[in-house]
Amino acid sequence: MLNLSVLLEDGARTTPDRDCVVFGDLRLNYAIVDMIANQVANLLVARGVRPGDRVALASPNTPYFPFVYFGALKAGAVVVPLNVLLTSREIAFHLRDSGATALFAFTGTADLPLGQRSRAAFDEVDSCTTYIDLPATAGAVESEIEGAETLWKALDGMPGTFATVRTEADDTAVLIYTSGTTGTPKGARLSHNNLLFNAVCSDALFDRRTDGPDVFLAALPLFHIFGQTTMMNTALYRHATMVLQARFTADDALSLMEREGVSIFAGVPTMYWGLLSAQGEHDMAAITGSLAVAVSGGAALPGELARQVEERLGVEILEGYGLSETSPVIAFNNPKVKAKTGSIGRPIWGIEMKLVDGAFEDVEGEGPGEIAVRGHAVMQGYHGHPEADALVLKDGWFRTGDIARRDEEGFYFIVDRSKDLIIRGGYNVYPRELEEVLMTHPGVSLAAVVGVADATRGEEIKAYVIRAEGAAVSESELVEWAKERLAAYKYPRVVEFRDELPMTATGKILKRELR
Repeated sequence: MLNLSVLLEDGARTTPDRDCVVFGDLRLNYAIVDMIANQVANLLVARGVRPGDRVALASPNTPYFPFVYFGALKAGAVVVPLNVLLTSREIAFHLRDSGATALFAFTGTADLPLGQRSRAAFDEVDSCTTYIDLPATAGAVESEIEGAETLWKALDGMPGTFATVRTEADDTAVLIYTSGTTGTPKGARLSHNNLLFNAVCSDALFDRRTDGPDVFLAALPLFHIFGQTTMMNTALYRHATMVLQARFTADDALSLMEREGVSIFAGVPTMYWGLLSAQGEHDMAAITGSLAVAVSGGAALPGELARQVEERLGVEILEGYGLSETSPVIAFNNPKVKAKTGSIGRPIWGIEMKLVDGAFEDVEGEGPGEIAVRGHAVMQGYHGHPEADALVLKDGWFRTGDIARRDEEGFYFIVDRSKDLIIRGGYNVYPRELEEVLMTHPGVSLAAVVGVADATRGEEIKAYVIRAEGAAVSESELVEWAKERLAAYKYPRVVEFRDELPMTATGKILKRELR
């Protein structure tokens, strides 16, 4: 038996009184977080959720996330974390595709009406039969969402103990949605073993041996595998305290670092850029005195930014590499070995990496070639998409779609992407989905979306559009059209109209020329 909930349960057994979650003025110890997760597990069983059923969770970084995440795992269910920026249409797709039978959704705010969007999606999907509101007001019994039941009302009378359902190491624990190879969102099936090993390996890579508990600042969204593994699961594995930041702002992050004595932080490069820009009146001596580990991933880290962080925050950024399909960490600049500027590091323990060509044949020497990986981190496959599995999985090896070279010491350097993936501020954006939405506009004949360099977000989204004959659609109209139908990080910010687009002889758009 192996169930990922052991991460929380072990802390509740051995350090029950230690702060597990800090959120604003709220401090919850390991025993309390585990007890509420047990209540959630009892609730799910009472509502008919069976082992293997999928439970969707739409929440920013609040205590609700670990409550529901580990409660679902205890019940033997599969967690389906949802990006909080998804529209109702997108949430409904994820519910249908995953076959989720229950949805826990945060009420949200006026600026982010997550509860309204989630409830509308729930009402569209017949197979999803349980909806639980995670209220913005702590302890609220009555819901602001019409027809919804709050978590606290649902948990009333539920026991605080639960016998965790037996699950095996290779059973699916989490479905992480990614667009994989084709642009259609697909759920990567990550097992209990995948995620536990990745947390253990991440802990070892941080190379921390301290007498007291570490303090993690979870500013990365926990619905994303980067934050979920390297912040939440790794923090719980080492019985650390996890400080939750619902929405990252650099000024608030520095205030939390100062107040809580944060020792471990992970973020995408733009977060570090923000931290440098927001130092202001903060006690930087206190912050640098406690901050011991800084990790970067999600996008290439500029060398100059890394240098400034080390100079001004007093900590070397350790850069790593991974994907949703790999739990995520597969390569890292180990602090025991001097990092190389621009490198994603070397494979972590238990992971093999190599370079392959378009036929999946090995590329010898420096390369370049596409990174392929195998080992404990690699997903079991995509949920319900065997045709996609066949494209990326072969003999245990997973094709990442990223082109790299390697040096004589085994350090890997990303040089290009074989897919057209755009990484905007650490979020993956897949052009095909945007193109399909744009082309539903009656004034659009053809659209191609690419990423263009951006100083603050790494890449920005640009659409090249050929208008339909006789149409007079404007840039602002198309941006608004996409904004209404896509999550906030996905829609194009720039639209350029053209009479034609560069194409190959077979009619394939030459996106590299557009870039």
